[in-house]
Amino acid sequence: MNGVILRGSVMTDITIMLVEDEIIVAADVKNRLESMGYEVLGIFDTGEEAIQRAGELRPKLILMDIVLKGEMDGIDAAQKIRELYDIPIIYLTAYSDEKTLQRAKVTEPFGYVLKPFEDREIQSAMEMALYKHEMEKKLKASEEKYRKLVEKFLRVSTEILNELSKPE
Repeated sequence: MNGVILRGSVMTDITIMLVEDEIIVAADVKNRLESMGYEVLGIFDTGEEAIQRAGELRPKLILMDIVLKGEMDGIDAAQKIRELYDIPIIYLTAYSDEKTLQRAKVTEPFGYVLKPFEDREIQSAMEMALYKHEMEKKLKASEEKYRKLVEKFLRVSTEILNELSKPE
């Protein structure tokens, strides 16, 4: 079915990219997501690789741990992915201290789920993130449409005023 999977009785093409550096945790999360009907495109353990692969794979959603292997943590990777690809990200982490929350917050995540988590908890967060992201895209498109309409109106109005102000 080429990227399309069944979830319940509904056809869906929700693809997930998992960024997690602990292999046992990553395998568990992958299995749980697949049992819920999501397609996991891959598991990546560094921020640098997450950015590169997000651009190549273009998942519908990314689940991102905060502490990763390599120089870049999940927060920095999430910020870069959001800037480059506008893919919604949910943090899936064991960290809830104030400093981490403040850093994560500015990346405008679509969720922040603490490990360990229940299947229903992550599924709810994912469904809400996907819905919110879709609504944001529609809002941006609508804003762009009306911005262009106002610009055209102003341009035509200026032309009319210029014509009317010319001496006869």
